[in-house]
Amino acid sequence: MVHLPALPTAANHAGGIEPIIERAVREARTLQDAGFDALFVENFGDAPFHADRVPPPIIAAMTAVVCEVVRAVRIPVGVNVLRNDAVAALSIAAAAGASFIRVNVLSGVCATDQGILTGRADEALPLRNRLCPNVQIAADVHVKHAVPISQPDLALAAEETAYRAGADILIVSGPSTGRAADGDSVETVRGAVPDRPIWIGSGVTPETARDWLVVADGLIVGTCLKRGGRTTAPLDAARVRALVAAARSWRD
Repeated sequence: MVHLPALPTAANHAGGIEPIIERAVREARTLQDAGFDALFVENFGDAPFHADRVPPPIIAAMTAVVCEVVRAVRIPVGVNVLRNDAVAALSIAAAAGASFIRVNVLSGVCATDQGILTGRADEALPLRNRLCPNVQIAADVHVKHAVPISQPDLALAAEETAYRAGADILIVSGPSTGRAADGDSVETVRGAVPDRPIWIGSGVTPETARDWLVVADGLIVGTCLKRGGRTTAPLDAARVRALVAAARSWRD
């Protein structure tokens, strides 16, 4: 994860866009050089988040950041526009040449601290097909920081996210940022949708990475790479190396 500080017009924004771009590029290069296979750029610092439609100044700022990150690294770059703006994420990905996006709620309805989030696959997929058909959509199943309303059954939610909403990749997370996913949940999603890659979306550590890679196809890692294990802190080089070493030990 490349977690961005608060962007222009967000509640906690301070300063201009250049320091944000410089930090994002620096962290992206650090992750690439350490051996990560891909990275996500996310507006994590923009809390409190807009539920779905993110204001144009934030979209413009994220586009500027992602363009520079894509230019700076050789690995694939993804985009996540919090809290659930798939249209903005696809637009940024198309403009910047990113490879994939994350959508927290692509299918169904969830209650969250931002209010009710509703999946809008009917908007996202046609836009993707017209604008950037090679960009993949990674979608959460029972996303963190949320309570599913429309489909509480995890297996059925996974099927609907993949086969009715058209997600290319499914993400299984714990209840909140930095908290581990449940192994049984991963197995349930795998059993329901065996033909889609599954990524673990939270709580991965060097101690658990090897075990997760036995049951999942990818790991989204953020909090454990930061100084003191704080999500908003800068990257810690030692923590980054430890995570990569753990993942490589599974490959070996």
